[in-house]
Amino acid sequence: MRVPQRGGVRVPRMSAPPSGERLSGLRSRYARADWGPFVAALGLSVVGALLVWSATHREVGSALAVRHLVNAALGCAGALALVAVDLRRMRAAAPWVYLAGVVGLLLVLSPLGQSVNGSRSWLFLPGGFSLQPAELAKIGLVIGLAMILAEGRDPLRPPQWRDVLLAWALAAVPVGLILLQPDLGSALVLGMLTIGVVAASGASWRWTAAALAGTVTAVVAAVRVPLLDPYQLDRLLAFRDPALDPEGIGYQTRQVRLAIGSGGWSGTGLGEGPQTQGGFIPYQETDFIFSVAGEELGFVGAAGLLALLGFLVVRALLVGVRCEDPFGRLVAVGVACWFAFQVFENVGMSLGLMPVTGLPLPFLSYGGSSMLACWLAVGLLAGAQQERPGAWRGGPDLRRSAHPQG
Repeated sequence: MRVPQRGGVRVPRMSAPPSGERLSGLRSRYARADWGPFVAALGLSVVGALLVWSATHREVGSALAVRHLVNAALGCAGALALVAVDLRRMRAAAPWVYLAGVVGLLLVLSPLGQSVNGSRSWLFLPGGFSLQPAELAKIGLVIGLAMILAEGRDPLRPPQWRDVLLAWALAAVPVGLILLQPDLGSALVLGMLTIGVVAASGASWRWTAAALAGTVTAVVAAVRVPLLDPYQLDRLLAFRDPALDPEGIGYQTRQVRLAIGSGGWSGTGLGEGPQTQGGFIPYQETDFIFSVAGEELGFVGAAGLLALLGFLVVRALLVGVRCEDPFGRLVAVGVACWFAFQVFENVGMSLGLMPVTGLPLPFLSYGGSSMLACWLAVGLLAGAQQERPGAWRGGPDLRRSAHPQG
């Protein structure tokens, strides 16, 4: 067999590893995986099913709680599948994943899209399933931004202005499509996610300041145009003055705070909360699931859930700090920013600290698209945590393959 030569150096042909070696590598990936985030996400999903059951069992029995667990199982299976995928292959697939998210957002705005609660955010699929492409677009943007800001770049060199502009252009497409639905909450998540990834890439702080200013400008423009539906505008204005909508969002937020405040330290007990069981809080199983925890599990139980969510954010940041691969590091930071802002917004609107935007609480709120996206993000973290040093160069691990020949 002839061996090709390049520049006088004999370069052996690369062949696919035997099936036994591939199986051994797969087992090694699962053995090295960090299962902490999986355990935390699983615990949150199970508690979320209990909270959903408590909020809905008087009307629909245990149907929504069972569907919540089924959604969690499907999401967990997807995350486990991602553990087996080398992050370099995920990087190669990033453009297609991003494009798939954009296509989903375009379909929502087409005649195929369906409006729910005033927002054209849904696709109804055969078999009674529904899909919210804005949730899955978060996955596409995370890996798309990481690809743009890390591809072919020395990890010690900060991205140039062309890279940063391209990253913001990449983010502007899904953000603009989501604002047209309109869905201000999901657009804000994508905006904050992008700010965090660009800042972590080593870009100048001026870009981060400009991005924050642009995000504020976009929110103000969405309110002034007005791009938002009247009910969404009422949500924002009632945050400042609940008396502007005393029978709508003002009433709803008062009931939420009353439920959380009445839980005390230990709560009233699962299925025993007067506000929750009385049906005083609309959309409690989705937007305001934290009020069920505050009322029925009390301060201790609600704080424990926040600690688990905080654990996921901190673990994602630790993966980013330890990862030597720029792509893996930015993926981890993107997931951390996504979870951190979404938790802050959801809990903040329950406590009256943030306007109501309809964002779900990760792993706890009822919703298949959100559950799937959050679990896939956990799978991305596992992949980033296992990335080998030197893989950013697009070749084999140099520490293993560099053997000088005499």
